[in-house]
Amino acid sequence: MKPVRKAIIPAAGLGTRFLPATKALAKEMLPIVDKPTIQFIIEEALASGIEDIVIVDGKSKRSIEDHFDSNPELENNLREKGKDELLKVVEETTDINLYFIRQSHPRGLGDAVLTAKSFIGDEPFVVMLGDDLMDDDEPLTKQLIDRYNTTGESTLAVMKVPHDQVSEYGVIAPEKEVADGLHQVNSFVEKPKPEDAPSDLAIIGRYLLTPEIFEELENTKPGKGNEIQLTDAIDTLNKRQHVYAHEFKGSRYDIGSKIGFLTTNIEFGLKHPQTSEDLKKYIKDLAKKLD
Repeated sequence: MKPVRKAIIPAAGLGTRFLPATKALAKEMLPIVDKPTIQFIIEEALASGIEDIVIVDGKSKRSIEDHFDSNPELENNLREKGKDELLKVVEETTDINLYFIRQSHPRGLGDAVLTAKSFIGDEPFVVMLGDDLMDDDEPLTKQLIDRYNTTGESTLAVMKVPHDQVSEYGVIAPEKEVADGLHQVNSFVEKPKPEDAPSDLAIIGRYLLTPEIFEELENTKPGKGNEIQLTDAIDTLNKRQHVYAHEFKGSRYDIGSKIGFLTTNIEFGLKHPQTSEDLKKYIKDLAKKLD
C-alpha cells in the first residue's frame, strides 16, 4: 500500500460571495487576522505529513504564488532592522514543495481534481477545500491518513450538521459503523432537500481518495450547476470499492460566507496573542452598547 504524500488544493473559484474584495484579489488570500486562509490549509497538510502540494488555480490568482515565493527585498529589510520574529514569519511560507496547475474553465470540483491527475499519478492523495478551517488536537487530514492506513480505501471527512442545512452539502447514507466514528458508506447525495436527506452527516471539505477516482471523474457527466461533481464520482467509485466516512469531532470554521468569515476572524482574534485582550475588551464594550 502506497503512502499518502500528495495533496490537491482547489483554488480556481471566482470568489463572487466576497465581491468587490475578490475582483482583483484571490479569495484564498483574504486573511484570518493576519494570515491568508490558504496558508492554514497548507499548514494542516504539512502537519499531516504531506510532502507535495498542488494548487489548482485560475485567473487572478497570482497573489497566491507570490505569497509562497521568497521576497528578498522584504527579507533583507527585516534582517537589516533586526526584526527577526517577522523575518521568521515571512520565511515560513517558502521552501514548501508547492506546485500550480491552471484550471482554464470553472467546471466544478470534480474537474479541478481531474486537472491534477498527472501530478498525482497512481498514488492515494488528499483533497483539501479552502472554505473549511479545522481545529482539533490532531489535524483532520492526519486523521484521514490514519484511517486509510487501516482500511486502504478512500475516506471522506463528515460532520453532523443541523438537519435544515443539509441542502448545502454532500450527504452520506451510512451503511454501518465499522469502528468508532468510521462509517462504511452506502451512497452519497449531493445537496439533498432536508426531507430527502439520508442522514445529517455532511461532507466537510477533506477527502482522501485512491487514484481510481480519476477513471470515475473522466466518465462523470456534469451534474448540478452543469459542473462535474466530485461527490457523483465518489458515489460511483463506491460501487467498485468501499468508501468510508470519518466523523470529525473537532471544531469547523466555514469561511465560505461573509458571516462565517467574520465570526472566524473574531474567534481566531480571541486566540491570537497580539489581539486577544484588546478584542475581548472591545467585544464586552460593544455588547453593552447593543443591549
